[in-house]
Amino acid sequence: MWNKEIGKIGEDIACKFLVKRRFSLIDRNYLKKYGEIDIVASKGGLVHFIEVKTVSCENLDFNRSSDRYRPEDNVHPYKVKRLKRVIQVYLIQKRVYCDWQFHVITVLYDPVRREAKVDFLEDLIL
Repeated sequence: MWNKEIGKIGEDIACKFLVKRRFSLIDRNYLKKYGEIDIVASKGGLVHFIEVKTVSCENLDFNRSSDRYRPEDNVHPYKVKRLKRVIQVYLIQKRVYCDWQFHVITVLYDPVRREAKVDFLEDLIL
């Protein structure tokens, strides 16, 4: 239950982050039996598919060096395969005929201080 709550908080933070950057939100939590797209947005004539990874940490001075855990490490090959499939279905089902991009937003969230650090990894190749 705790992980789901943290995940929802992270997605809410990611949505606010995107809106501040003039993205228009289209969909959230587009779910199929083989995968889910956390956020679908539009900007600049493109559709943007966004995966959100949130980690709870009580110290936002969290060192993101290469020997430490990074939230984006959870976008592993199996997850990518599932994302590709659900994006293809979304494009067909919603009749989207424009170009699109895939992004990952990572959120380091401090539940005690209710603060977050957001990192936007843009235009990734699936």
